[in-house]
Amino acid sequence: MTIQYAILGLLSHKASSGYELKKVFEDSPYLYWSGNNNQIYKSLLQLQKDGFITCETIHQDGAPSKKIYSNTKKGMEALKEWIMSAPAIPEFKNPFLIQLAWADMLNKQELDQLLTKYEKDIETQLSIQKDKYDREKDWPNRSPRETFLWNMISVNLMSTFQNELAWVRKVHQQLLRLE
Repeated sequence: MTIQYAILGLLSHKASSGYELKKVFEDSPYLYWSGNNNQIYKSLLQLQKDGFITCETIHQDGAPSKKIYSNTKKGMEALKEWIMSAPAIPEFKNPFLIQLAWADMLNKQELDQLLTKYEKDIETQLSIQKDKYDREKDWPNRSPRETFLWNMISVNLMSTFQNELAWVRKVHQQLLRLE
């Protein structure tokens, strides 16, 4: 995913400032993006230069002026074209699997500690995602179908953690039997 399309998608929901966009990226479990804040502002400038968004400066008393960005018709068309493009196949990169590949060199207690810690970390992440899901109130909900799609994105994310948790528990149990 490129940051530009995520920004166009967010702006299709509501006009926002760069700061508001940054907060959505930070808080959202769905809009994974590993860039820095500078890239958001660079992307906003590029999208504006390309005619995909407009910017309105709002002057505020006692605070710096605020720039509010909105999609243009050209931006909405670009977003739709990207949505219709072939989806990228998910990448399943899990560093824990690399650790596990050589975990035979650990003694029984060390391996048990490794698996227990990973299991607890996954439980924690699952709990965090469930809490975010329960608190999420700012989903785009312009239609029942859109609300359903955002809900299913949440379900997908949580099922990933649930599956990982079930898997690590199975590995742990079978290793205990093997010992």
